Amino acid sequence: MSGSSESRYIKLDVISAKNLQVPSERIPAGISISINLDSQRRWKSAIGVLSSEESVVWGETATISSDTSPVLSMEIRASYEADRMLGSGEVIGKLRMSWDELLNHGDEPFNLSFPPVRGVHPSLTLKAAVAQACDDLEGALPDSLADCEIARQTDAGCAQFAEYVASETASYLNAAVEHFQAVLDQCPVSHPDHAAALTNLAWARLRGYIRNHLQDIDTTISSFRHALALRPQHHPDRPLSLYNLTEALTWRHKKKSTAADIREAAQLYHELLPLCPEGSYLRSIVEGENGVDYVIDECNDLPTDASDEGICLRRVVLELCHVGHQRRPRALDKLSNALESRFTQSGNSDDLDECIQFRREAVSLCPEGHTGRDVYLNNLAVSLGIYRFNHQGNPNDLDEAISLHEEALRLRPVGHESRHFSLNNLGGALVTRFSKRGVRDDITRAISLRREALTLCPPGHPRRDTTLSNLALALKTRYDELDVSEDLNEAIDLYRESLRLTRLDDPERHVTLCSLSSALCSRFTDTRKNEDVEEAIDLCQQSLEALPSLHPNRYFSYGWLERAYTSRYLMQHNPTDFSLAVENFRLASRHPTQGFPQRIIQAYYWTVAAEQYAHASALEAYTTFFELLDAHLATRSSATSRREAAADFHYARTLPVDAASCAIRCDNLRHAVELVEQGRGQQWSLASRFKTPVEDLESANPTLARNYLELSKRVSNAAQSSATTTDTAAADRAATEYRRLTRQWEATVAKIRSLKDFSRFLLLSAYEDLQAAARHGPVIIFIASKYSCSAIIVPTSGDPHHAPLPSISLVDLDNLKERFTGAIRNAKWKNPTEPRNDLIVLLRIVWEEIVLPIVNALENVFKLKRRSRIWLCPTAAFTSIPLHAANPFLTKADRSKEPCLEDLYVCSYTPTLSALVRSRRLMKKHVTPSFVTIGQGQPGAGKGKALLAVDSELELVHKLVPATASHTTISGDAATRAGALEALESNTWVHLACHGKQDPAQPYHSHFVMRDEHVTLLDIMERDIPRAEFAFLSACHTAVGDKETPDEVIHLAAGLQFAGFKSVVGTLWEVDDSVAKHVVEAFYKYMFHPKEAGVMDCTKAAWALNRATHSVKTKVPLEQRMVFVHIGV
Repeated sequence: MSGSSESRYIKLDVISAKNLQVPSERIPAGISISINLDSQRRWKSAIGVLSSEESVVWGETATISSDTSPVLSMEIRASYEADRMLGSGEVIGKLRMSWDELLNHGDEPFNLSFPPVRGVHPSLTLKAAVAQACDDLEGALPDSLADCEIARQTDAGCAQFAEYVASETASYLNAAVEHFQAVLDQCPVSHPDHAAALTNLAWARLRGYIRNHLQDIDTTISSFRHALALRPQHHPDRPLSLYNLTEALTWRHKKKSTAADIREAAQLYHELLPLCPEGSYLRSIVEGENGVDYVIDECNDLPTDASDEGICLRRVVLELCHVGHQRRPRALDKLSNALESRFTQSGNSDDLDECIQFRREAVSLCPEGHTGRDVYLNNLAVSLGIYRFNHQGNPNDLDEAISLHEEALRLRPVGHESRHFSLNNLGGALVTRFSKRGVRDDITRAISLRREALTLCPPGHPRRDTTLSNLALALKTRYDELDVSEDLNEAIDLYRESLRLTRLDDPERHVTLCSLSSALCSRFTDTRKNEDVEEAIDLCQQSLEALPSLHPNRYFSYGWLERAYTSRYLMQHNPTDFSLAVENFRLASRHPTQGFPQRIIQAYYWTVAAEQYAHASALEAYTTFFELLDAHLATRSSATSRREAAADFHYARTLPVDAASCAIRCDNLRHAVELVEQGRGQQWSLASRFKTPVEDLESANPTLARNYLELSKRVSNAAQSSATTTDTAAADRAATEYRRLTRQWEATVAKIRSLKDFSRFLLLSAYEDLQAAARHGPVIIFIASKYSCSAIIVPTSGDPHHAPLPSISLVDLDNLKERFTGAIRNAKWKNPTEPRNDLIVLLRIVWEEIVLPIVNALENVFKLKRRSRIWLCPTAAFTSIPLHAANPFLTKADRSKEPCLEDLYVCSYTPTLSALVRSRRLMKKHVTPSFVTIGQGQPGAGKGKALLAVDSELELVHKLVPATASHTTISGDAATRAGALEALESNTWVHLACHGKQDPAQPYHSHFVMRDEHVTLLDIMERDIPRAEFAFLSACHTAVGDKETPDEVIHLAAGLQFAGFKSVVGTLWEVDDSVAKHVVEAFYKYMFHPKEAGVMDCTKAAWALNRATHSVKTKVPLEQRMVFVHIGV
């Protein structure tokens, strides 16, 4: 189309532009199009965002009169402000043309090509047509002469700066700086363009600094900071200001290696990246190798910083490395290093768990064939096998570490520069496992690996000193276990050579000092050469001088110093040496930044030494041990893992009774009661602290009570989650979440304790608290220790009473236990009417040597009336002896029988005093009784023989239950795991007739046999059944304890009491269901006496059982009467 341009309006569609390169190479805030008609009239597009492909899309339309001028000027300009522009922007391209040239392209879009910028022609896509009327005429001009001057100076500065970039001629830079400075002078701090003016001047100066035409970078960075401060959150120009400051900091770092600059740049990029739209040019530059990637690399090269600020930086860098970023594995590794380092300083296991979680991710991001896989495998193995295993003692961590080290070693074949690292590390993990399990193949292989490593580190190698020490440690470990003297001498020689090669300022020098000290102590024990022990003490003292007060390895220095003093004491018998040894026991076991397992071991050895040499610190040692073990078990998130953690210290399982024995010998009976309770109730107390009733708290502070209950529930749920997951990484995350919630729970408990009358909320019970267990009758604690066997009677009020048992020892009790087991086993094959002579002999021994001293005290000291209630609380070997059945089996002169214990008193058992206190407290709640009978006589193939009398037993119970109670029966196919658990939760009284199995290896797997799956002790513990009243367990082995932690009495009956049942009848061994029904019938007849029609009182259970077993003497053989015991209120 052509013709005259007079009186026409042109509709111009500005569609897009591409190949846009800024002459000054500066990052623009956006690109705009200007159509200039004359000096007074101009149309300007919006500022479009430049894409990563160097293009912009506008889609704008202008309708312009063509009668003003026969030609127009079309300009593409870069703007450095997204909001209010300072000046017209930097020219990218400029064309003059007539209106006819625009209209020559018909109705189709067309491209205008502009002169090249750095060899590339920018182009603009337009569409032009004649319009009927003027809809959009832009005639904006600068607002004032002053602003005109600011805009002119700014545009001139931009033009001069572009010339400088193209020519590298300093005069253009000086001219640009002069123009920009003039603009800044006209834009004081209060001026809306002050930030833009600052930025233009600072950018020009930065480019001059980069090209070494200017030297002052500090002023430039200060200007960028000032501009950023003027562009707060959500300001449209904040992203570009962030970028400008990062560029300046990065360049100063490149030239001056200032770590603070690169750290700050990382923080700025962390803010900047989310503000850069995907696909934008700014984002492509920010994400480029000269942008954030450079900063990531430089941050990753910084030394490990375990401070909060250092770890915060590492987290920032990791967030800059999104999933899929090639630098993410290294960022994960660096953050892990910082967390691990902070763990070594503070001992916070959350840091270590998070470190391991990140290391696992790093390994997962480096599959087979990845060049860095060996490094990340090694690092994960070290975190698991050294740090977490030493801290938490989980053997699975050590086994996994060895597997990871083996894979890393395979990836480092002969000739690999890092092979010696893997040889040493794998050897170290095998040394540790040998120390724990004693498998000779482990130590033989460890020494072989470390000898190979030493050959790879010849004299002059920077790692030779460490490798010498590593081999020496392996040899010393073998000497300790297998007593090969050649190993010890070689180890000492290797340590001495290592120490000669180690610099005095080496941060690991203390390790070699302590190791050599240990070896010299061992040799002193063999040779008694005084110079060895003197040198050993001196070396340990040197190591302590080299370490900060909270360094975890001070623990080892204390430990070896203790051993040196003890060794010298044994040879020279100077009491001062043993006092110094005890002080180092104390320092080692209480060193806050060492892991619990190590400190627990040290506390244990302290108890042994204090007992052996009759030192006054023995009680302190026992108390320290229990406090550390309690704290250690509290880090485990499930009942099973707590028991496994406790079993790791199997050698210390007698400590609760040994501690009580020690307190008795110190004439401190109250403390003896507290110690035996603390030591033997840890599994239950740790679990029950999340189930503590809070009625009193709800009255005092309802909000705090709600928070406590909610957190208790969440902690309990997290514990179950941790216990059920099989994925290692998921288990780590679950354990971390458990500890996080536990910290919140502990903070809430601290608030509760600050309330009046709640200062001892959930604290380990003092004697005054525990004495509440004896409110309705004395509790007799039977203590079986290798030091002495005795009983403590806890009365209803006043001080406890000591009843020595001088006629019996721990060996006698173990022998008695074995004889009872044999007698019960033999009784199975006898006729019911045949006398049980072997049992009678044993029960007479129990009466004479154990129970009679108790009875004498109850009658003569406490004046306890006959038929009163008493509670038996056996420990250790006493738990396997039927104390309640003690009987003199004597006939008086008048031919009447001498009374037995159950003739004199109504006996019950309690696993701990706290359990009885808790059950009594729960009795405050009045509930409507409901009774369920659960029976499973046909358990299915492989689950035990059929119990033919179960159905008749259930019918019998049904007839005897008061009609006032709702009563249901679950049996046969309905008696499933789910059905039984639901019944336990929804009823107050339960009678259970089925097979019961005690699992001595895994007591939490002890179970009742149902039709499909077992109902385990763990299932029961995880239920909260506060309405529960009474349970009768007519099953086998429901009240038998745990071999590994016998003082924990972890059995099915105790589990039901823990879950909420206040009163439980259980069994000590196998029940004959054909005769047990006689006991069951008699029990319920006494329990629900016709004279008390409709009354259901679970506190009568002990009396009812006592009367029932007495009434069936002619029908039921002795061992089947003795088998039933009452537990609880």
